[in-house]
Amino acid sequence: MQYIFLHGLGQTAESWEQMLQTIHTKEPLACPSLSDWLHGELASYDILYQNFENYCDSITGPVGLCGLSLGGVLALQYGIEHPEKVHSLTLIGTQYRMPKRLLKAQNLIFRLMPDKAFSGMGLGKQGFIRLSHSMLELDFQNRLGQLACPVLIICGEKDRANKLASFQLKEQIHGAELVVLPHSGHEANLDAPENLALILSAFFRKHDPGF
Repeated sequence: MQYIFLHGLGQTAESWEQMLQTIHTKEPLACPSLSDWLHGELASYDILYQNFENYCDSITGPVGLCGLSLGGVLALQYGIEHPEKVHSLTLIGTQYRMPKRLLKAQNLIFRLMPDKAFSGMGLGKQGFIRLSHSMLELDFQNRLGQLACPVLIICGEKDRANKLASFQLKEQIHGAELVVLPHSGHEANLDAPENLALILSAFFRKHDPGF
């Protein structure tokens, strides 16, 4: 079993580092960098998802996916389109239907930020804007029934922008579990890494005795 942790937009693979130090398992854990899958091409969600899909398909055996925000959207789509491959799915602060008003406001903020604010994130200012804009029409609501694996939904207690979507996902995905993470905002892997690790470990062991 390969467990894959997918970070959010504006984060890097290292955003999982503190949390993963608390997880003790013999199972392989991977934290890929999303920017690596754009390969210098014009940033778009379709390119990002295609390369993520190829990455998962190249792994022998099932995968456990855990994604935050943008990473959660990628994990959700892959779980819908490849139910035979995904053993478990964890969605942290994840939208299933893109909030257009929020994305447009986010893009406006990106435009006002200096270029240097994006250094070290693996994707420049224009890349952030293009990628965010390319997600405006994403909507998985009518496909949630295609999920066939155990699903855990996590939302930070202070993550107002994504709390409603998390509760709606809980209602629309059969058998899904929901945890509201205390004292955490949107970036749960940074705000509450140890608590998040405990929750994830319990969920993984529940569905994978070898974890």
